[in-house]
Amino acid sequence: MSVSQLVTWLQERTALTILPENVLSAIAPLLEERTAGANQTLVKAETQPLGLYIVQSGKLESQPSPKFTPQTPQKLSPNLSLLPGSIINLQSLVLNQPTRETIITQSECHFWFINAAKMRAIIAKYPEITQVFSQQLAQELALVSSQLNFEQERAYILRPYLVTKARRGVIGRSRYAVRLRQQIKQASETRESVLIFGEPGLGKDNAAALIHFGSSQRREPIIRVDCSTLQTSGAELFGRANGKFGLLEALGEGTLVLNNVQELDEELRPAIAQLLKDNTYTPVSRPDEPPPPPKTSQARIILISERTVPELDPYVEKTIKVPPLRVRKGDLEDQVKYYISLICRGKGLKKPQVPQETIRRLQAYDFPNNLTELENLIRRAIVQLPEGQPLTEEIVWPSYNKKKQLRLNLLNTFPRLRRFLRSVWYPDRFNYWFVLPAFALVVAILFLGPQNRSENFALNLFWAWWWPGVLIAFPFVGRLWCAVCPFMIYGELTQKVSLWLFPRKLKRWPRQSAERWGGWFLFGLFALILLWEELWHLQNTAYLSACLLLLITAGAIIFSLLFERRFWCRYLCPIGGMNGMFAKLSMTELRAQQGTCSAECTTYQCYKGGPEKGEGQETTGCPLYSHPAQLEDNRDCVLCMTCLKACPHRSVEVNLRPPGIELWTTHQPRLYEVALLLLLLDVVFLHRLPEIQTQLGLNWNLENFWVHGGVSIAVLSLPALIPILAQVIMGLSQKLAAWLKPKTVQIKPRPFVESAYGYLPLVLVANLAHYLDLGLGEGGRLLPVMFATFGLNGESLPIAIAHPAVIDFLQGASLFVGSLLAVALTQKILRRSFWSLLPQHLAILGLTVCFWQLIV
Repeated sequence: MSVSQLVTWLQERTALTILPENVLSAIAPLLEERTAGANQTLVKAETQPLGLYIVQSGKLESQPSPKFTPQTPQKLSPNLSLLPGSIINLQSLVLNQPTRETIITQSECHFWFINAAKMRAIIAKYPEITQVFSQQLAQELALVSSQLNFEQERAYILRPYLVTKARRGVIGRSRYAVRLRQQIKQASETRESVLIFGEPGLGKDNAAALIHFGSSQRREPIIRVDCSTLQTSGAELFGRANGKFGLLEALGEGTLVLNNVQELDEELRPAIAQLLKDNTYTPVSRPDEPPPPPKTSQARIILISERTVPELDPYVEKTIKVPPLRVRKGDLEDQVKYYISLICRGKGLKKPQVPQETIRRLQAYDFPNNLTELENLIRRAIVQLPEGQPLTEEIVWPSYNKKKQLRLNLLNTFPRLRRFLRSVWYPDRFNYWFVLPAFALVVAILFLGPQNRSENFALNLFWAWWWPGVLIAFPFVGRLWCAVCPFMIYGELTQKVSLWLFPRKLKRWPRQSAERWGGWFLFGLFALILLWEELWHLQNTAYLSACLLLLITAGAIIFSLLFERRFWCRYLCPIGGMNGMFAKLSMTELRAQQGTCSAECTTYQCYKGGPEKGEGQETTGCPLYSHPAQLEDNRDCVLCMTCLKACPHRSVEVNLRPPGIELWTTHQPRLYEVALLLLLLDVVFLHRLPEIQTQLGLNWNLENFWVHGGVSIAVLSLPALIPILAQVIMGLSQKLAAWLKPKTVQIKPRPFVESAYGYLPLVLVANLAHYLDLGLGEGGRLLPVMFATFGLNGESLPIAIAHPAVIDFLQGASLFVGSLLAVALTQKILRRSFWSLLPQHLAILGLTVCFWQLIV
């Protein structure tokens, strides 16, 4: 290559282009061409330079000396690659200093070389070389100083908003936690804008930090800005024209997290939408100045909100919904352990043990403030906890929702009760060893023994013992009778035998049809039974009473042969319908901890059945297809304790509670149930037909079947008009008040299907008061009647009967208490003022007076 060509090459390809041509012409003849192989050390740091190297081809790496290397972030290499045209050792030769870096070849390289002596001579001969490079160094220094000032101002602007690290990862192993981790990972792999939304206290800002620090831009800054504190103009974000720059410009390629976007000022939303749409923004200008040109932002935008924002949602490229803690109960144990570890490490305490009962109690709570509330709860518990003690459920006391208010779990209070209810004796052995043969014996005696109540102890048991006993039991143990009911025992036995003899798959329940029509079927069947009882005198006719028992048993057997489990019990049994309705007034309930079920249970053995698992026993599942965690009232639970036996997590509870609390908290009214309630109200009048005739001075010929039947149907229908009339009066009163005071807001009366349940205590005690005559007047004669059944003389045997005055007192007291409870329950259910519900209260009073006249 000629000297002129070499000068041209130096001007076009190297930094020496700033030198005059005469200087380059003096340097060019001195250049020598040299070659170096790969991985050779060309220059060693902190030594005198051998000469000036100009890279002609090949690749080299520069490794600065530690003495001259500034502090760099971890994992950020200070090494530089040198390409063709790079000049090596020029600064050292001009300033007469040792070399600052070590140069190593990465491949075979070709150089132009001038030895140090010749280069120093050229520098001495041409002082303009020193002048030009001194000016260049001054310019570089000014540029570095300017950049330093910018970085200092940038750091000053960003410092109040900086997020230095993610507080934690996504804790938990549930499918919700796994999905959230996957969404965060996917978001960190791109630069797309993200909307993270969810309920308060979920750590959504931490999820934003995880996205940033998991991305390739993790070394760039991330700032969090609260939208509720932003100026309406947006000057903090966008900066001012010809003035201080804003957060977006200072952020560069970092991440901007806009927190509480739902509180963003309406005037700012279009600007944020534009930023999301095309990454441009316009600095804020003064009113008298023309708008400046828009700028382009390199920042990544992450929005955090508690709800969606319609103005911004269309421009967000990716959305992440953080699930609330109440649906992630399976992660609760891991969350608790994390917070315990975090808090104890901060306080220098030893981590306490956490029993499973504590976790179950926490899982029973919904945590409306999510992780924030959980952390505060654990922090408070650790402060209260004596050192070295386990974190028991007494220390952890979250507030409970309506389903948990005023409840006492009897299984925890009385461990022996739990053991008994989980034993083989309850109810299977009791049912098959005692109830099954006893029922057969009772039916046989009803058919074969004397036909009147004074001589047939089975008839005495049915009418003088069972009816008062089951009515008294409802407020205490709900549908407990259904757990030992002989009708369904024979149904289950027939089902098992038939499947053994003729293996087949039983039909699944037609749930929709059964829910719609089953209640009306049992209502109609109950009405027919009551008419049958009245017209054919079943109370004093043994074989007809036996036929009644066999009729209900036949229904249970037939439907057990057709359908799975206890279809008859849940939808069609008239006695079961009555039991389910009155069980709502019970002071006990069976429920399950929803949190524990959703967090720990994966098999649903209490509902579906299954093999033995842990503490859970092998069962066939709930006979009524009810899940204990989903029960809203006592109607669909027969207290068979199958779920208690099947549950391996101790989730099932038998609670003591305020009687009837479900009627004003979680209750769902049903029209057929209201019809059944009115039927049982009417039947009290039907049972007292002779007293009605006497009170009204009427002379009905009840010996005539058709007259008796017509009067019975009328009496079984008309009294129900009293509650209906009261509801109509309340509706008319509201309309009259609205007409008289049109400007006053009037509250509409609640539907009759809801208000009718207020009569439930009165209906129960009225039926009980009727049967107290038999229970206290004849029940105590059981021993003499038993002897008489077999033709023996039992006149000398002891009896226990109450004086008629005592019976009258108890009947009157029951009616009085029942009427007060009905008024109180009406107030609780309807939540209205006493005077606005006066028609219904007067109806209760009127019915109580009628019952008093007929019964007491």
